[in-house]
Amino acid sequence: MSTTSNVLGYRCAVCAAEVDISAPSPWRCPGATAADRHHVLRIVRGLAPFRPVDDPDPFVAFGAELAWQAFALSHGMTEEAARALVGQVGERIAAVGGIGFRVTPFDRADRLSNALEFTEDGGVWVKDETGNVAGSHKARHLLSILLHIKAAEALGVGGRESRLAIASCGNAALAAATLAAADRRELEVFVPPWADPVVVEALQRLRAEVTICPRRDDDPPGDPCVHRFREAVAAGAVPFGVQGPENALALDGGRTLGWEMSEVLGPTLDRVFVQVGGGALAACVGRGFADAGLHPRLHAVQAAGCAPLARAREQAARLPRGAAGAHWDECMWAWEDEPTSAADGILDDETYDWLGVLEAIDGGGGSVVVAPEMAIVEAHDLGVAATGIPVSATGTAGLAGLLAIREQVADDERVAVIFSGVER
Repeated sequence: MSTTSNVLGYRCAVCAAEVDISAPSPWRCPGATAADRHHVLRIVRGLAPFRPVDDPDPFVAFGAELAWQAFALSHGMTEEAARALVGQVGERIAAVGGIGFRVTPFDRADRLSNALEFTEDGGVWVKDETGNVAGSHKARHLLSILLHIKAAEALGVGGRESRLAIASCGNAALAAATLAAADRRELEVFVPPWADPVVVEALQRLRAEVTICPRRDDDPPGDPCVHRFREAVAAGAVPFGVQGPENALALDGGRTLGWEMSEVLGPTLDRVFVQVGGGALAACVGRGFADAGLHPRLHAVQAAGCAPLARAREQAARLPRGAAGAHWDECMWAWEDEPTSAADGILDDETYDWLGVLEAIDGGGGSVVVAPEMAIVEAHDLGVAATGIPVSATGTAGLAGLLAIREQVADDERVAVIFSGVER
């Protein structure tokens, strides 16, 4: 393998099974079965220093830290060819979605900081993902999967993976449909009966096949959309979603968010508040900071109307440190009540990447914050008014966590939030 890559392979956080970086389809842990899906592959880094290159495209700037590129290099692709592939795919995505991948803004929000009474030394920095591909951060997770597939095809180590599948009715689905349309691949999107007609229409314009998934009498607990998605994957579709247990590459490109923020504030960042539904965003942001040698306090924010992570955190606290993965069933299970919140994009009834989120929390002494619905609504109103960013209530839910524990945050602390998902 080329010495220009700092990724060695994958290791399961639950059973410690290892997968070589050269594996053509490293989607799931080899120990996972239909009866035991509670496994997740984590990316294993080498010991090389974290050294991005100067490039406006994060998938080029941080190429040496990305698993998809390590895979390509392990099969003989050159760095130059890998960068060319990123550029080629990016141009196609921009032609379909109107924008390609670029480092997104991360600046101090002065009006918001003043409204929350921070000093000039402290304040709130907003990572604005609304101008990213498909209007959110979700495409970051998915691009690594697509680049891995395309590299495998180009190198002759994988067949044409034309059919993709995802369970989502929001930003992740729109990102997946944009990438699939750009690369002319079939995509099946599994959505609930209450999916927003505006989103469904947008998916159909991008030529995605939309499948409505009502709950069946014989369904096990959990999201019926995820059940139908898993059936499609079992039938041969590539898992093209943002859940680490379903596809390890979903936890690859998402780390670019943490890396970009670390380049701006470095060790001066005290806290980061991250909205949590399925958990991949918080897991990747936390891992990204850790890769760069930084450990700000990470606060994982859930809505009071659906907070399975908070419950898992309480359960895991009773176990020896590092033992939660072996007790998955005792810590994480589907939310029993009907999920409800204006932040409807974080109402996943399971936090699929909960292990990575708890690792990020423990690494910096953070916490799980359950935001009351009043804070969810207030954060959206304040966030939009103070910044002018056209972000949804889901996208400002991290700010709701800050509002909920503002009295615990010193006025001179530097705090980060992520605004992701255009209001539609």
